[in-house]
This record gives sequence, C-alpha cells and structure tokens, in this order.
Amino acid sequence: MERDLLITFFNGKYTVEALEVGKEYIFFGDFTKRLTGGEMNSPTVISAEESGFLPQYPLTEGLSSKMVSAQMKAALENCGHLIKETLSTEIIEKYGLCSKAEAICSIHFPANEKELEKAKKRLIFEEFLTFSLGMSLTKGRVRESSGNAFSDLSTEEFTDSLGFELTGAQKRVIAECKKDMCSAVPMSRLIQGDVGSGKTAVAASCMYFAAKNGFQSAMMAPTEVLASQHKATLEKMFAPFGIKVALLTGSMKASEKAAVKAMIESGEVTIVTGTHALIQEDVAFKNLGLIITDEQHRFGVRQRLALGKKGTAPHAIVMSATPIPRTLAFVLYGDLDVSVLDEMPKNRIPVKTYLVGPELSQRVMGFVRNFAKEGKQSYIVCPLIERNEDSLPLEAAADLAEQIAGQELVDCNVGLLHGKMKPAEKERVMAAFARNDLQVLVSTTVIEVGVDVPNAVCMVIENAERFGLSQLHQLRGRVGRGAEQSYCILISGNKSPETKRRLEVIAKTSDGFKVAEEDLKLRGPGDFFGYRQSGLPMLKMADMMTDIKLLEIAKKAAAEILIDDPGLSKEENAVLSGNIQRLLSETAM
Repeated sequence: MERDLLITFFNGKYTVEALEVGKEYIFFGDFTKRLTGGEMNSPTVISAEESGFLPQYPLTEGLSSKMVSAQMKAALENCGHLIKETLSTEIIEKYGLCSKAEAICSIHFPANEKELEKAKKRLIFEEFLTFSLGMSLTKGRVRESSGNAFSDLSTEEFTDSLGFELTGAQKRVIAECKKDMCSAVPMSRLIQGDVGSGKTAVAASCMYFAAKNGFQSAMMAPTEVLASQHKATLEKMFAPFGIKVALLTGSMKASEKAAVKAMIESGEVTIVTGTHALIQEDVAFKNLGLIITDEQHRFGVRQRLALGKKGTAPHAIVMSATPIPRTLAFVLYGDLDVSVLDEMPKNRIPVKTYLVGPELSQRVMGFVRNFAKEGKQSYIVCPLIERNEDSLPLEAAADLAEQIAGQELVDCNVGLLHGKMKPAEKERVMAAFARNDLQVLVSTTVIEVGVDVPNAVCMVIENAERFGLSQLHQLRGRVGRGAEQSYCILISGNKSPETKRRLEVIAKTSDGFKVAEEDLKLRGPGDFFGYRQSGLPMLKMADMMTDIKLLEIAKKAAAEILIDDPGLSKEENAVLSGNIQRLLSETAM
C-alpha cells in the first residue's frame, strides 16, 4: 500500500529546484509517522545513483555533510597523488596492507565494504606502528644515557621499622627496582597496583635506598592535598633515620618556597614531595638520583621528563593506583618497564558495595549517623560543587552539606571539601577529618586519590552514574584502609538498563583490573580516567579493545624496523620518523 511522504525544506529553494521529475532519490533524516504517511524536515538528499557508503563529518554552523563531502572528493581528485607513502614496500607486502593513498581515498569514499575494511586496517596499523616506534625510541634514548649506578646496600633496617610485614609482591617489586638502580642505565619503571596494595611503602623503600647511596629523591603528586599527605607519611617513616623531608607546592608563601628551594639545592633536604612546582626552572637539586610521579595518568610525558632533567639521568618510578589493562598500559607507558603489585596486605578486608535508589537516601543517612555514634567516619561524594539550573536534580556538595548538617546529621560534625577551595582551607578541612574532629566529609572527587583516613568506614556516592567505573573504584578505595569492615553505597536514580549493568560491575567485584577492563570497554580510552588524559595519544581510527591483534602485529613490525634501522635514518623511513616526532610532541602535553 502506497503512502504519501511530505518533505519540507526550510530555506531550501535551490535544493528543491535541483530535484528532477522521474529521477530516483534517497532522503535521509528524521522520519515522523502520520496516519496518511509520514513527514521529513530538511533531509539530506542523495541521488539513487550515488548511494552506497556515505561519509559523515563533524560539522559546524553553515556546513552540511554533503558540502564537506563534495570538497573532500574534489581535494582527493586533485591532490590525492600528493599523499606520501609512510611505510616501506617490504612492510606493506609482509602485512598485507594497501597503500597510504588508497587508504585515505577509501576511508572517505569506499566502493564497497571490503575496500573500507582494507583502509581501516592500514590506518589502524599505522597508528599503532607509529606509537610503538615512538615509545621504543623514547625507551632507547633513556637506555643509552648513563645514570648513577647505586651500590647494592641493604635496606632491611628501613623495612623492619615500618611496623608491618611487606607482602610478597612488595618485596618482589622493591627487589626489581633496586636491581635497576644498581645499573648505570637509568631505571624507568611503572609500578601499578590496586587501591591499598602498598605502593607508598615500595616508593619509600626506594627513596631510602637512594638516600643511603647519597642521593636525593623527588616525588611529584597531582594535587596539593596528596603531596602534603605524602610529606606527612614519609616524615614519619624517615624520622628514625634522620632523613629530612620537605614539601614544595605552588600555594606556599614566596618566603617558604625560597627557603625550601635553598635546602633542596644545598642538599640539606634529602626527600622532597610536591606538585608541578617541582619542575619550575628555579628549582635545583644538589644530586637528584630518583624521581617518582604519583598518579601518573594525571601528568603528561613532558612533565615526567621535565622532572628528570633536574638531575643527571636520575632513576625514575611512575606509580598508578588506577589498574590499567595491558593494552592501555602499553599505549600510555610503552617506554617503561612494568611492575605489578598483585597482592593485598593480609589485614585488608574487602569493602562491601551496594547499589541503591534515591528513595533509600534517608536510610543511608541513618547508616552514616550510626557510624558517627560509634566514633567512625564517613565520606559523602557528589559530582558537583553547588547547584544550578542545569544541574538539577543532581546533588551538589555545598547544598547537601548544608542540608544534612541541619537535618539528617544534625548531631554530627559535617565538613565540606571541594576543588575550588583555597589550598590552605583544603588542608584545614582534611586535617580536621584526619583528627576525627569531623565525622562526615561531604566532598567532590578531590578526595579520589591519596587521602588516607583508616577510621573512615563508609563511602556514599550520590548520582553514581555520573562517574566512570575506575573513578568509582578509586573513591571506594578511600575506605577499607583500617581493620574494620567498610562499606560503599552507590546512589543512583538512573533507570537505564545499561547504567544499572555498569554500576553493578562495581557492586560485584573489588578487583580493580576487572573494573578497569570493563570501564575501557564501556567508555573508551579517552574518558577512561573520568577526563581527557593529557598523555594519551589521540588515536583516530584504532580501538584498543577491538584492535588488540593489530596492536600486537604493529609492535612486532616496529621491532623489525628498528633492528634494520635503529635511528629511522633511512630515506624510506623519513616520513614515518616525522610522524613519530609529531605524535610524541602532541602526547607530551
């Protein structure tokens, strides 16, 4: 049964006039069903003769996909012959790839699905190959440099003083680091482990090893709260050995900064923790032998290298409490050796996690109130600082803190912490929470990493659907740091089956690596950490979950190329070398 289709073009006089009676067209757009047929407003019009694969481009006001497509077609017809081949004939033939020019043309205007797949394979392979080569060359430059070979001195007196027994994994990783540091080739090692796996103790042991060898250590953290906490923790650890620890952050008074910088330069300070302030030009070390970047995913490659330039090829440790799937770990840290802390301390009790709807909020607040009566503490995390029209009905930290302090938790001392507060105020609030002067801390994700309060046993996360899984796992890691059973309660009113399935991943597993794998599948590498990762290469075609085989093949090809041409100095690799330099400059922000 034939039905009418009413098509309306707004300000589309020329589009209508171009239509020819008796000719077939395909109309692409939003379709509204009516009793007599249907309606479409301002659809894309394509001649039936031109139908097939149609490119879709990101657009801005005044541009249509058809306009961009026409210009791209003209550009390829007139300039396609100028596209330079980046790979050698040998690589193209060995791995069954099409030419670069063919790939570029087919990715825009493929004749069929087979051509499209060939183009995608070539472009994905080249992306992975370029990055693999870049990481190998970066690692090679580090390996070629001559650093400080430490003497293999015992550190047992330090680990014995910690007051707890190291796990087998901690002992293994410390041994790996000490072995690296006894070599003249500078260490470049990633230490990754789940929340609570004991990275700080490993880092401290390595700093003690450096100090015993007569060298300074620097630890760079992404936030002042975390840098300050590291300073306090390390001071306690090193006090019995007379090792001086200092803190350097941007918010310190000019006179305080000047005093700390002078002590660093003179060597009076052996260990310094800090933020980006550590890489400022006027910071000079007497003999920096070890650098550590904590929560490395918040830094770019360039910042890590800038800290390394403060010494003569110092040994380097990168720490991450966000478990990273192996494919993403390679793309992020392909220039590093990897150590994994895959064992938790014996006294760690897994956090019990529950997913509830907002209708149970009152019961959740009662749960928090009962903990406060027992002398225990709780976090309540919100995705926003203060409410506005766009954020409704999301909870806001400032509003919620005021509400619960006057109603549900009127008998508790409630504090507020968020990223817009001045550093001194943040420190004051965190110090009060650490002393148990505050029973409840309402916060944004500023407490996501590093904050260590063993007396905190409950984590409540409002609007949990607004966070990535890895971010939720990090937040959950703020509790369960003592000997008591701890709880994490995710509150979400989102009814989407996909959202529910995603949040149930957190509720069902405490394994950070499983959480990370699922997070990467669901959100992709760009948003894996809850925000754009500055050091992450902007992969335009490749997908690290679905293209793992091509990644492995590209890594193998990269190794073969470097065996034949270690410096990529051959003419056939000239374009590829230029692409590598551009990629590394883009990712080292």
